[in-house]
Amino acid sequence: MERRKITKGFWIKLIAAPILMFGFAFAMVPLYDILCEITGFNGTTGTVDSEQQYEVDENRLVEVSFFASTMPGFPVQFGPKVTSMDVVPGKFYTASYIAKNNTDFEVIGQAVPSVAPTDAALYFKKLECFCFTRQVFKPHEEVEMTLRFVIEPEMDMNIQDVSLSYNFFKLDS
Repeated sequence: MERRKITKGFWIKLIAAPILMFGFAFAMVPLYDILCEITGFNGTTGTVDSEQQYEVDENRLVEVSFFASTMPGFPVQFGPKVTSMDVVPGKFYTASYIAKNNTDFEVIGQAVPSVAPTDAALYFKKLECFCFTRQVFKPHEEVEMTLRFVIEPEMDMNIQDVSLSYNFFKLDS
């Protein structure tokens, strides 16, 4: 029986492979977030820094429907103040969501938005949104949370209905 000698290169490859796999897995989340931001994949919306001027198309209306859900274990009632509104592309609008903490303790959460159809996500821009930061709900507190948005006029004319949904997740701190 012949015995092979294990070389230094073998050990380097053996150790480097799991390290590189871990590094790749660790980098996937930020890379996926960047991909979603650029492409609108997975219904990720964009943001604007200020109320920049858009060309307003008064002859066009898009119905925006608002939805809300919470992950299991998140003890806050959460829903839109209005379920839909007709918007003119290029104009800024304000909508609100209401959240009520039904517990005797402080709850911290983060809302994650999603837009459907996916093609509309690139053109749905938020100026102000409660989803930008984590939310702290005091015991039995009811909060009105604001969303300020615009639909860019460049959105495909065939898209006449857009759904915006938020899913609230509980955070530990």
